[in-house]
Amino acid sequence: MRGFEDHYTDIVDFTIRGTHRAWEEKDIGYVYDFYKHNILIQDEFSTRSGRDGVIAGSLGLMNAFPDMRWIPAEVIWAGDDENGFHTSHRSFFVGTNTGWSEFGPPTGRRCTWWVVANCVVIGNEYYQEWVIENSASLVQQLGLDVREAAREKANQTDTDNFALIGLGEPDRLRGQSKPFHMPPPAEGPFDPEDFVRRMLHYVWNWRLIGTSREYVAQNVRSFGPSGRQSYGIGDYMQNIVARLAMFPDLVHQVDDVYWMGNEAEGYQVAVRWSLIGTHTGYGIYGKPTGRRVRMWGISHFAIDGGKIVEDWTMFNEFFVLQQIFRDQPFS
Repeated sequence: MRGFEDHYTDIVDFTIRGTHRAWEEKDIGYVYDFYKHNILIQDEFSTRSGRDGVIAGSLGLMNAFPDMRWIPAEVIWAGDDENGFHTSHRSFFVGTNTGWSEFGPPTGRRCTWWVVANCVVIGNEYYQEWVIENSASLVQQLGLDVREAAREKANQTDTDNFALIGLGEPDRLRGQSKPFHMPPPAEGPFDPEDFVRRMLHYVWNWRLIGTSREYVAQNVRSFGPSGRQSYGIGDYMQNIVARLAMFPDLVHQVDDVYWMGNEAEGYQVAVRWSLIGTHTGYGIYGKPTGRRVRMWGISHFAIDGGKIVEDWTMFNEFFVLQQIFRDQPFS
């Protein structure tokens, strides 16, 4: 590949072998070679710039889980070595907490959690990264109360760091009108991007939850944050209902989509999305607080026969809990 180290055969090889060297072989300094010095990173909590923070955070995690193993699961990609690649990489971490972590002293507990990273890669360097971990699940596996941990974490943080929390009206409706309609699908072969954009808009913004059946297989398998798993279209739709019930004014936005595959073998689609809503309904996050909450996440959809058969969705649930359970509201 042009601009890449000679031993890499393709972008999947670059993604997996480069990450393996940094994490599995503990050559974290290799980040200097494959992260741009001023890389822009959006993580679960904030936006930051620079690769030194990547190295510091990685060392902290390695210290907390000295026997940690990194297990790649899927790389969805698009692009080329001339204009750059977009990759969405889902993987798992497994390790025993025998060192200090940001959540406190060692617990001796064995933990497994997954992470998704969306990256822009040009000439052997990551230029941008959106990375999100199953932090709420990790906290639970450490034996901690996830709500108390979120409250403590939020209370220690200067509200100035939460500049992404907006107080404007969620822009789903135009005044007292209804949500906008998407243009009719174009004629021609199956378009995975239009398919997922259309499904997410009408299910989430129009609240046409039953139309999920037009897009999602009856026996769909779903995986989400905090160890949640479900099977079947009924549970799939109930998950949507539960979130809308907690945030009735929620507005959903698709921020980025890319995909790979074909009609015969199926498609793998990566979607980065964001939500804004007000916590005025009951649900797993407790009694309504009236607080404005911002979520963002990444979904990997496996599409076969024109239906979603598998859905891996990770969003910043631990940060959502921080926004809800913080003693003082975010400014």
